[in-house]
Amino acid sequence: MQIYLPIAEVSVNAFLLLGLGGIVGILSGMFGVGGGFLITPLLFFVGIPPAVAVATSTNQIVASSFSALLAHLKRRTVDFRMGWVLLAGGLVGSGIGMFIFNYLKSLGQVDLLVRLCYVVFLGVIGGMMFFESLRAIRQTRSGKVVAKRKKHNWIHGLPLKMRFRTSGLYISVIPPVLVGVAVGILAAIMGVGGGFIMVPAMIYLLGMPTKVVVGTSLFQIIFVAAFTTMLHATTNYTVDIVLAVLLLIGGVIGAQFGTSLGTKLKAEQLRILLALLVLVVCGKLALELLLQPAELYSVGFTS
Repeated sequence: MQIYLPIAEVSVNAFLLLGLGGIVGILSGMFGVGGGFLITPLLFFVGIPPAVAVATSTNQIVASSFSALLAHLKRRTVDFRMGWVLLAGGLVGSGIGMFIFNYLKSLGQVDLLVRLCYVVFLGVIGGMMFFESLRAIRQTRSGKVVAKRKKHNWIHGLPLKMRFRTSGLYISVIPPVLVGVAVGILAAIMGVGGGFIMVPAMIYLLGMPTKVVVGTSLFQIIFVAAFTTMLHATTNYTVDIVLAVLLLIGGVIGAQFGTSLGTKLKAEQLRILLALLVLVVCGKLALELLLQPAELYSVGFTS
């Protein structure tokens, strides 16, 4: 069933969009990711303009993150003080990202910027996940014990310290704010929640306990993604409501299947499968950038 998306100015099969939302929902249930870093490039592949894909995918991130946050609130695994600090940086980063996005859009280069960002970040994140998963599988098979992380590093020696009781930390607010700024910029330019950057940073850079990392990250992502959606809707008018609704319906249904599938696989197997998927999407985007387009140039006449 073909439907016309007014903002994207394209006709797309509704069942295809439901399927894409379902695929990302399955991945979210299996791997515990928001899926923003996958749904946006998948929308590129079906003909949705990058500007519309970036702005619209954040709607799904808000909904899925809010649903997941409720479970963490029940378990009391959210560090609200850390979340507010991250959010302060995230809102600033979103504003910076929107300025960059709008400036390049005025130059006609925003599509190239978005695609390049995805190639770089998906390549780096996918590669790191793949090798880390391989190492974990080898260590599990050999029976070796993984060394514990050091709780203190140079980050803990910076000024402007604040106590985060839920996380059991007494550290400078500078690193969390900078992490929030980086995630906010990514959210505005790439249409992602930024969890795939924030979660490792919170664990390995800030030294937060793993049990409160995901919930605290979701708390920040909800507000930053909502703020980014509002900025795109009011400045660029690139949020397509019809597209957002179809993706949400598919995502909700797919997440139920993904949750049950995820319980049948080991953590190392899940991570390596996700890494392979990320690298495949990265490779597809890179090929589209490198291959010669069908139309090299066009000639126009003005009166």
